[in-house]
Amino acid sequence: MCLGIPGQIVAITDAARQMAMAEVSGVRREVNVACVLGADPAELVGQWALIHVGFAMALIDEDEAAKTLQALHDLGEAQETLAQMAEGDAALQGRATEGRA
Repeated sequence: MCLGIPGQIVAITDAARQMAMAEVSGVRREVNVACVLGADPAELVGQWALIHVGFAMALIDEDEAAKTLQALHDLGEAQETLAQMAEGDAALQGRATEGRA
């Protein structure tokens, strides 16, 4: 099942490429913010967005984010998505360290 999951934008990682770091329940992942970008990328830091396959699709308020995360948690959806995100990040880090060896 495809779903968007709330994440908080914690940093702009590459303004030219419209990339930011988002945190979803303790898991950090770089996402593209082109869909939600205003004039100043720094204004996104601290805001909540609906994240889907590496893209911030829409800005949402903190209360909506909390309610959505709770509903997804109750349904078990968030755990599966977070596990997939963590596995993907681990695989990427593994490839990055192989290149250094």
